[in-house]
Amino acid sequence: MAARSAPNCHLRLEWVYGYRGHQCRNNLYYTAAKEIVYFVAGVGVVYSPREHRQKFYRGHSDDIISLALHPERVLVATGQVGKEPYICVWDSYTVQTISILKDAHTHGIACLAFDLDGQRLVSVGLDSKNAVCVWDWKRGKMLSMAPGHTDRIFDISWDLYQPNKLVSCGVKHIKFWSLCGNALTPKRGVFGKTGDLQTILCLACARDELTYSGALNGDIYVWKGINLIRTIQGAHTAGIFSMNACEEGFATGGRDGCIRLWDLTFKPITVIDLRETDQGYKGLSVRSVCWRGDHILVGTQDSEIFEIVVHERNKPFLIMQGHCEGELWALAVHPTKPLAVTGSDDRSVRIWSLIDHALIARCNMEEPIRCAAVNVDGIHLALGMKDGSFTVLRVRDMTEVVHIKDRKEAIHELKYSPDGTYLAVGCNDSSVDIYGVAQRYKKFGECVGSLSFITHLDWSSDSRYLQTNDGNGKRLFYRMPGGKEVTNKEEIKGVHWASWTCVSGLEVNGIWPKYSDINDINSVDGNYIGQVLVTADDYGIIKLFRYPCLRKGAKFKKYIGHSAHVTNIRWSHDYQWVISIGGADHSVFQWKFIPERKLKDALHIAPQESLADSNSDESDSDLSDVPELDSEIEQETQLTYRRQVYKEDLPQLKEQYKERQKGGTSKRRERAPGNSLRLHFVHGYRGYDCRSNLFYTQIGEIVYHVAAVGVIYNRQQNTQRFYLGHDDDILCLALHPLKDYVATGQVGRDPSIHIWDTETVKPLSVLKGCHQYGVCAVDFSADGKRLASVGIDDSHTIVLWDWKKGEKLSVARGSKDKIFVVKMNPYVPDKLITAGIKHVKFWRRAGGGLIGRKGYVGTLGKNDTMMCAVYGWTEEMAFSGTSTGDVCIWRDVFLVKTVKAHDGPVFSMHALEKGFVTGGKDGVVALWDDSFERCLKTYAIKRAALAPGSKGLLLEDNPSIRAISLGHGHILVGTKNGEILEVDKSGPITLLVQGHMEGEVWGLATHPYLPICATVSDDKTLRIWDLSPSHCMLAVRKLKKGGRCCCFSPDGKALAVGLNDGSFLMANADTLEDLVSFHHRKDIISDIRFSPGSGKYLAVASHDSFIDIYNVMSSKRVGICKGATSYITHVDWDIRGKLLQVNTGAKEQLFFEAPRGKKQTIPSVEVEKICWASWTSVLGLCCEGIWPVIGEVTDITASCLTSDKMVLATGDDLGFVKLFRYPAKGKFGKFKRYVAHSTHVTNVRWTYDDSMLVTLGGADMSLMVWTNEMEGYREKRPCDSEESDTDSEEDGGYDSDVTRENEISYTIRALSTNIRPMFGVKPHLQQKEPSVDERPPVSRAPPRPEKLQTNNVGKKKRPIEDLVLELVFGYRGRDCRNNVHYLNDGDDIIYHTASIGILHNVATGTQSFYQEHNDDILCLTVNQHPKFINVVATGQVGDLADMSATAPSIHIWDAMNKQTLSILRCYHSKGVCSVSFSATGKLLLSVGLDPEHTITIWRWQEGAKIASRAGHNRRIFVAEFRPDSDSQFVSVGVKHVKFWTLAGRALLSKKGLVSTLEDARMQTMLAVAFE
Repeated sequence: MAARSAPNCHLRLEWVYGYRGHQCRNNLYYTAAKEIVYFVAGVGVVYSPREHRQKFYRGHSDDIISLALHPERVLVATGQVGKEPYICVWDSYTVQTISILKDAHTHGIACLAFDLDGQRLVSVGLDSKNAVCVWDWKRGKMLSMAPGHTDRIFDISWDLYQPNKLVSCGVKHIKFWSLCGNALTPKRGVFGKTGDLQTILCLACARDELTYSGALNGDIYVWKGINLIRTIQGAHTAGIFSMNACEEGFATGGRDGCIRLWDLTFKPITVIDLRETDQGYKGLSVRSVCWRGDHILVGTQDSEIFEIVVHERNKPFLIMQGHCEGELWALAVHPTKPLAVTGSDDRSVRIWSLIDHALIARCNMEEPIRCAAVNVDGIHLALGMKDGSFTVLRVRDMTEVVHIKDRKEAIHELKYSPDGTYLAVGCNDSSVDIYGVAQRYKKFGECVGSLSFITHLDWSSDSRYLQTNDGNGKRLFYRMPGGKEVTNKEEIKGVHWASWTCVSGLEVNGIWPKYSDINDINSVDGNYIGQVLVTADDYGIIKLFRYPCLRKGAKFKKYIGHSAHVTNIRWSHDYQWVISIGGADHSVFQWKFIPERKLKDALHIAPQESLADSNSDESDSDLSDVPELDSEIEQETQLTYRRQVYKEDLPQLKEQYKERQKGGTSKRRERAPGNSLRLHFVHGYRGYDCRSNLFYTQIGEIVYHVAAVGVIYNRQQNTQRFYLGHDDDILCLALHPLKDYVATGQVGRDPSIHIWDTETVKPLSVLKGCHQYGVCAVDFSADGKRLASVGIDDSHTIVLWDWKKGEKLSVARGSKDKIFVVKMNPYVPDKLITAGIKHVKFWRRAGGGLIGRKGYVGTLGKNDTMMCAVYGWTEEMAFSGTSTGDVCIWRDVFLVKTVKAHDGPVFSMHALEKGFVTGGKDGVVALWDDSFERCLKTYAIKRAALAPGSKGLLLEDNPSIRAISLGHGHILVGTKNGEILEVDKSGPITLLVQGHMEGEVWGLATHPYLPICATVSDDKTLRIWDLSPSHCMLAVRKLKKGGRCCCFSPDGKALAVGLNDGSFLMANADTLEDLVSFHHRKDIISDIRFSPGSGKYLAVASHDSFIDIYNVMSSKRVGICKGATSYITHVDWDIRGKLLQVNTGAKEQLFFEAPRGKKQTIPSVEVEKICWASWTSVLGLCCEGIWPVIGEVTDITASCLTSDKMVLATGDDLGFVKLFRYPAKGKFGKFKRYVAHSTHVTNVRWTYDDSMLVTLGGADMSLMVWTNEMEGYREKRPCDSEESDTDSEEDGGYDSDVTRENEISYTIRALSTNIRPMFGVKPHLQQKEPSVDERPPVSRAPPRPEKLQTNNVGKKKRPIEDLVLELVFGYRGRDCRNNVHYLNDGDDIIYHTASIGILHNVATGTQSFYQEHNDDILCLTVNQHPKFINVVATGQVGDLADMSATAPSIHIWDAMNKQTLSILRCYHSKGVCSVSFSATGKLLLSVGLDPEHTITIWRWQEGAKIASRAGHNRRIFVAEFRPDSDSQFVSVGVKHVKFWTLAGRALLSKKGLVSTLEDARMQTMLAVAFE
């Protein structure tokens, strides 16, 4: 039987034996409900001593190593190890996740601590810098991060008596931190003479700035501020691992096995020596203490938990024990009683009662134990040792029967025969020995067929055969008891095996993934009665399969909990439980088996939530047995949307090419043309790979997307407005529920989501930084405040945003398989659904993460591919449409029923007030009642139903429907064929918009005297479009093949079309009926042109490098042009019809004489003089300037010259449409460029009167119509960007000061003392050498200071801090500007020099100083808002942007009392060169000195970075907010001015245009002021 589906039974974790005491500390606490919380392996455990019951938290994916208890003692935070470790905050009562904190640490999370009111959490990582992070854990948001220390940090704690202060300690250090703004600033504790510098293991904070810490030598160090004031020596005789503060005082626990209690002033109360108590033993070491009232909890190194009642302190109560450190491999179950036996490398063998959940016997052996077995009568217990011996004990009193050593290598497996007479012992030296039980274990035989170590053994039921597995994966059989190998397969066929624990064999083929040959499954055990099989593997996963499972890659259910490898797994004797043991986590897990019949009652127990889904039916070969995907969906899953070059890469590429061409001479280039383009109309709608992307706005306009354009279509006026903020394909669109706002997501390396207003067509917010490659689905929440998005990276990341702030709230990995849709719950903003290939998942938000549960299909169906989903009337009800045409109805995560709705996939659904509407591949729109009980009405999309006034023509009946929306009395339908239709409720259909279908569009021709054009596409259609106000498709004709080119005859009567099979036809331009066709070539016809004038000749160019010339009248081929080395791309006639200009794929420009086709060589000087009938060539001197700097990456695909020969329009591979002045001589001409197409623009053509430009997008299949606005027309448009690819140097003025400042490189001077010793005068004072006559820039000279008194040597005791700064001469004007300000109505002046902010009182000449900076200040600004009076921001030079104390930072401080209000550590490497406050005073703008001159916006009070973006590649001197704005600012610098807008978290910039003034040039700008 092939295990097509996972078994219907289930395992539930019932008990975990063990506690993690090794390498962890402070991980054991009482909760408010008097339960005990701790962790073991990857599971958080809440144990109730009263009821002797355990609850489990299973949200982690690897070993938990740290734990903190919230001050209210209900919530728990745990941190794990791993490559991308995360922190979970969970409720100890319900064991559900409250919040997930991730994306900050690597390697693992070593310590955690909550602050006094439990709002913030601090964590320390295991990475090389031991990063310290502070979180607002409810929002899942990181507030601050800093490198902790170069060595391990062992403990961290908030100072509960001072806000915003923390203390951390670890290897040879203790640090006192203060949190201000987003900056964590450490000060190292000074050990001084009071104590030795040594490793501090734990700490606790007390009142009056006191900190108590436990040291490695057993002393307690007492700190005041940052200084060590006293030590309590000999508190313990060895390291103090744990310190716990409570109301009564402090408890400490150490390696010496003692617990000491201290009062609040750290005077000793009592000592409890656990080694001396009844349960004690030599070497007991305390790892964790928790003191509450009269109870003390103690966790030890050897995985025990003791509870001590203070007044009976010599009788500790042992409430949990487990194996000590060392691998755990041996596991056996008792044949008749509910007992399990384990043995470990800690040399102990232990017997556990599965009913009482307790250890009932323990015995220590001489050697590490590797395997165990109990005889059938339950009397003897055999243990295999690591040294090659084995020992047999009596179970009842653990006395030795016999000890035999016949081998030198470890014994890895042993088993008693089912009749109890023999014991088979398998050794790592690849032999199996057989011993007789009754004969005092005399050796009877030996099996020596294996070439590798023995891993598993099984006896046959009649005890006559033995099968073995070895390390090579070989399965061998032996006759018993002699040990002769059986080679005859027939003999074995009928054998019935007493147990099945082998990993290879026909019956267990299915446990291996389809394409794996690895031996990572450690253990198997078959349950013949229940027909199930359990396996344990190296990844900590336990799987449940059907038994037997014959085909590879069977389906299973999986359970996590163990962290690393699970070494062994066994069914209990009555198959009630499964016992599994973990190697490295040396814990024993007991799982309750819930068979199928019981499952029905257990269904109300929701499947346990966990991040890795614990009851998924996934297997490694999901696709083996799934119905074939629908062809359309299959096509869609194969689209990758990956680009060779993303538009984001262009600036870097440009820089690289500029570097190479430094030596080239730069000619004075032509200015960009005066004309400009405005997008006027787009034909097309993206339906072939997008769904539900079409909506009515509240005023009845229609919003949708095509290519890189968001379109708002007004159906009354037949006009369109455009959102042009995207620069690549838009893949999804969602409408805000309350306002006319739209969210669109695009393709990109770091793809962005834009939220924009349909009325103003301006962006409100831009979200980026969380997805890769593209965003394929977006959805707003019901209140419109949040947005969910899904990416197309490999794990289909889901992100939840607060879009107005641009903040990412939560992130999760969605699924390996493609996700098609995301829907947010209208009733609960924290819940959402995703659906896609073979899955639907229900998510809820938890802090910075999302927890997902797969939809549970049960017996009702199989996991189908879901194409769409909506919510119903309650938060529980959800509906999804499948690829087979069903609608699934879900309650919570369970499938309730399915309804057949369409033939073929259901692509779109929409919820109405009282029902639903669905659309499918079958071209039918169906209206349903509110429970999908019955279908109320269906509309078939057919040509016959088209209303008479409809614009355009329906290409085929029943097109596949991809989007549906209702409103304004109509149903709006988007089809796969790129049509948008409006269905009236009574039946007639109006066609509103249409474009080409899937397949590249290349062919474009404009009519010689009418405003119409023709297109031909790979979708095998030829279409005629009206470009005048009616904007519709006039005619369409299906072709037998796709086409790549077309051309009108000069009289406009005929239309020639070149097809992809090498044939071409001429059709009547009005009726599109065939006139004549030819088939002379095999390859694609790439260009086709009538000669000018009467159109006597037709030139037909093909991809096989020939051009055929036909006489149109006689319909004969009259000439062939030979000589091109590559395929032909463009053909143009001269005005006389005697000469052809040809471009080829090898970038050749060739000339042929017509009509014979003789090749001509024409010198380039002469080419210019020739008058061409049309110019579509991209090569030659006349258009040298159209090739960009990065010509190697991108190709210019098309060009077209206006009839007045002034403006050349080009289209290229990156989707840019550009206008150049003609002729464009000299390299890299200046241009205007427009982005609307997403990928390559395949063709551009001016209309006959140059009033419009028509452009075609290849892959985006859209036809765009632009109006040409002549030079005099002076309404500036935002999409103009006059950007040539190299800014030539000759523009603008020159000034030596500016040049010098531009070239200053700021080196870092204030390095912390341990990096290098300082001697003599500080270097930054040496460079300045203030002269005597230098004065502060104030007229009234202050009195000269008296000579500073020097510290004479006798006064050694006085600390250096006695130097007080009284007066500073000098002001930094050499390379800074705007840095002197008046305060208090001109009474005071504030400025800076060196690393000091100076407030200079004009009247008295006195100065006061702000001295918190540790390096030169470069900029200063004063907050002008009345709410923030005298608030100053200063930015300093700094080191790398690593957030450490030497990183560049901005200090915001009060000028009067010099209090620091906030410190912003920033990512501007090198330093901060400009700061500016916004109008409300709440935002601060800063500019860095890094190579990109990053611009950052901060909410300075919270220290939160709102937005950041590279400013310009040249030095920016000043950036300032507009005085009336919080969102608009200007930056000026070397040869540029930029105008910026803050939208959500994104910064959008526009270049200042100077070209509109006559002869103005871009200069270097030094300052900015606003009118």
